[in-house]
Amino acid sequence: MQLNDCAIPQLPSGDMAKTIEFYRKLGFEGWIASPAGDYAIFHRGTLEIHFFLHSTLVPAESAFGCYFRVQDVDSLFLAFSKANLPSTGIPRMTKLEDKPWGMREFAIIDEDGSLIRIGQEL
Repeated sequence: MQLNDCAIPQLPSGDMAKTIEFYRKLGFEGWIASPAGDYAIFHRGTLEIHFFLHSTLVPAESAFGCYFRVQDVDSLFLAFSKANLPSTGIPRMTKLEDKPWGMREFAIIDEDGSLIRIGQEL
């Protein structure tokens, strides 16, 4: 199997059990990767996110985030919509839009305030 170069985002988790529950609702699969329970690895197809415990994180003040460039943003948007996230507050999911910078994208803000943008080139 040939591996391609990739970057894997590492995002904070204020409560690992809640993070696991949230991302499983989005269709991610994963596990606690450290014996201390302070690091988790999740994937959904070729997307991968790692989480580290940050027990003092204030979600409304978080500046963490990442961008996933995908081949089929519409399908992922429909799949994530099944989680029924609100459109305001924390957590939330934005609408899918064609952006002036040439991407079709939407965003999720998770329970810890991390901004995850998901898009594909127009």
